[in-house]
Parts: sequence; structure tokens; C-alpha cells
Amino acid sequence: MKFTAVILAAGKGVRMRSQLPKVVHRVAGKPMVVHVTDAARQVGVERIVLVVGHGRQAVEDLFAPGVVEFAVQEEQLGTGHALMQAQEKVGQDETILVLAGDTPLLQAATLQGLIDYHRESGAVATVLSTEVEDPYGYGRIIRDASGSFKAIVEEKDASEADKIIREINSGMYCLQVQDAFSALAGISASNAQGEYYVTDILQILKDEGKKVEIFRMDAREDIYGVNDRVQMAQAEEILRRRKNEALMRNGVSIIDPRSTFIDSEVEIAIDTIIYPGTIIEGRTVIGSGCEIGPGTRITSSIIGNNVLIENSRIKEAQVGDECTIGPFAYLRPQAILHRGVKVGDFVEIKKSTMGEGSKAPHLSYIGDAIVGKGVNIGAGTITCNYDGINKWETVLEDGVFIGSNTNLVAPVKIGTNSVTGAGSTITRDVPANTLAVERAEQKNLKKRSKGAAKK
Repeated sequence: MKFTAVILAAGKGVRMRSQLPKVVHRVAGKPMVVHVTDAARQVGVERIVLVVGHGRQAVEDLFAPGVVEFAVQEEQLGTGHALMQAQEKVGQDETILVLAGDTPLLQAATLQGLIDYHRESGAVATVLSTEVEDPYGYGRIIRDASGSFKAIVEEKDASEADKIIREINSGMYCLQVQDAFSALAGISASNAQGEYYVTDILQILKDEGKKVEIFRMDAREDIYGVNDRVQMAQAEEILRRRKNEALMRNGVSIIDPRSTFIDSEVEIAIDTIIYPGTIIEGRTVIGSGCEIGPGTRITSSIIGNNVLIENSRIKEAQVGDECTIGPFAYLRPQAILHRGVKVGDFVEIKKSTMGEGSKAPHLSYIGDAIVGKGVNIGAGTITCNYDGINKWETVLEDGVFIGSNTNLVAPVKIGTNSVTGAGSTITRDVPANTLAVERAEQKNLKKRSKGAAKK
């Protein structure tokens, strides 16, 4: 049985009060609709068709060419109308999985359950349902006396008797293509909303005597749709909890999960400890035996094993094994630290490589630099890499010792095992095994006495 996922992602999301389409807003580091496409991929869906409309370019830009296909819904006339737009994109012998693009909590296990039930039941249509305490706003599942599918009634069309039903429609379905699109041609917009509902397909199929099934699942969170920023924050909290619990069950210690924010695609190895107030974002990968935080933010970086990071900011950087960073260090994009590097307080490193065992203990800026092994960079060292037009490179070879408060005016190269005197401004290359000192002559003037008359 071939499966294609049709994901409805054309809505405006008016309650988000945003210029962006609702489904591109990020939850736990990923756009909502990407959470849905990822879940579909995990259950082996061969093709994904996204139905886009409002702000469609922003949605299309989320995906590399060829990853998904797009169908366009120019007017938002309901879920049934959205599905019509995908008709030419799916084969007649396929089964389609109809999903909503604003359900970032959807998990692959729930989809797999729906698919398996649909296959085993032999139905032409299966709706995913669950039971909730407060069903307000959801379509109600109406069953007949035998417990089989009878109808789905939307909130605005529901009677008082219907409204007390707590089993709700998730908005997710498995449908046999030929049956579904044949029924789709017969639906109308004669309802309180004046829209075409996917749910009407099920009613038509039922009336035709075809088998329509209900797969009720217990994972209520999975169907949670995001309509405004309050609900988006609630979804974020749930995803964060899931991620933290998964990491802890796999050998990561999180001291205070409530104050620790880890995106869904972050990878952390065993025996790493995450302290409170830490944010780990993007596609960050952290090795084993690390201590991260407190008060640290890491974005899309690679961190090795046995690394200590305290109260620091790391963005798109690479940190080797056994490095020590912080407190209050800043690693900017393309900073690369090899094994055993120490970066101390108030040190900023940008687009630079630090060789094994090198140190910048405090109060330094290192930009556009290549730093060799065993280099010591004294407090207050600045690589003067920008002349107002271009960036220039500084090279510090192995074993170099840079004295405190040294200005390295790039382009400049300090040779192997050379030393710069504290307070120097180095403007020319320094050969290997050399002491370079550049200072104005010191003058000691006689101190004026306190009682000296002012002129």
C-alpha cells in the first residue's frame, strides 16, 4: 500500500496576529509544519504534498527543492477545498494520509497506529480521534448504537446534545484515493461556515455503504492544534518536556528541566550534565561527560567530550574534547577550538582556529586568526583585523606567548616560540624564537607636591 501525505498548510492563522503564515512559526526550534513532515517521513510516507496558500513562499522556502511537492489553494474555503487542490498530485492507487500543518506535537507512533489500523480494518476511510475533557472548538465524533462511525459534526453546527460528546475529530485521516476524491466531488458548503469540510467525505462514503472506521488513540497531546501564541507557548512547553525526558532517559543529567530549553534536533551523549538556565538550539551536537551551564546558550554547534562551559554564548562553533570555556566567553560563527583549549572570561573568538592546548584566559578579542598549539594569549590582547574595508588574518604559530595588552595589527604573523612584550602594538611579522617589544619610551616625571602654587 503506497502512502502519500497531504498536509494542509494554507491557512492565514489570523489569531497569531503575524505577517508570517502560522505554520512557519518555530516551536522547539523547528517550524510547525516541519514537525509534521518529519513525523510523516518517520512512518515511511513516500511522498509529501503541502497545500499552501497564504504566504506560500515563506512555506515553500522551508524546504529544499524536491523534498516535498506543493499544491496551491488560492482561496481558503475549508479543508475539503484544500484537499481538492492536491488531487492532481496523488496517484489513483494510493492511500493518502491527510494531516494538519499546525499540529507540531504529532508523533510518528500515533501516525503508525492510524496507518496500521486502516490497513487491518480494510476501510476506505479512517479518522483519528481522541477523548478530551474540554471538547469546545473541535468537531465531535458521532457513533451509532453499535459504536461505529455515524458522522462528524463541527462545533458551529453541533446541537446541544452533540456538544456534550467528548470524543473529537483530530483532523487527521487515512483515505483511499479513488473513493475519497469521488466523494469529494459531491460535497457542498451548506454549513454555518460556508466552507467545504473534509469530514463530509466520510459521511458520503458512509451513506454509500462503504466502510469508514475510527481509530481512537490515547495520546491527546498529539492532535493539539496551534491557533495563537498562547497555544504555541503551550506546545513549546510540551515539546521541551518530551525532549528533556528523552535525554534524561538516555543518560543525560538535567538539573532543572523547567529552566532548561533544548530544541528537538539537539543531540547530547551520556553522562553530560546540563545546569539550570541553559538554552541549546538548532542542530547542536554535544559529546559525553560535558558540563554545560548554568546560564549558557549554544546554537548549532559541535561540542566534543569532557568539555566544561559556564555562563557563555556559543554560536555555530566547533569545540574539541576537554576544552574549558567561560565564564562569560563568546564563540561566534566559525570559531574552532581543538583539544584542551581554554577560553576564559570576557574572551570573544570569531572565525578563528585555536590549536591544541592553547589558552586565552581573559579579556581578549580573537578574530580572523589562526592560532597554533600551546599558544598563550595574555589578558587584553586584541587582533586588529578590520581596516574599515577588509578583514585581515593574524597567524600565531606554535608555542607563541602574547604578552598582556598586545595589539596585533593584521595582517601579521608571529613565528614559532616567539614572545611579544606586554603593551606592545605589533604591526610587522615576528620571526621564530624572537622577543618583539614595541612601546613608547617611559618617562618618569617628578611628582608635584600638594602645596605647590597653581599658576
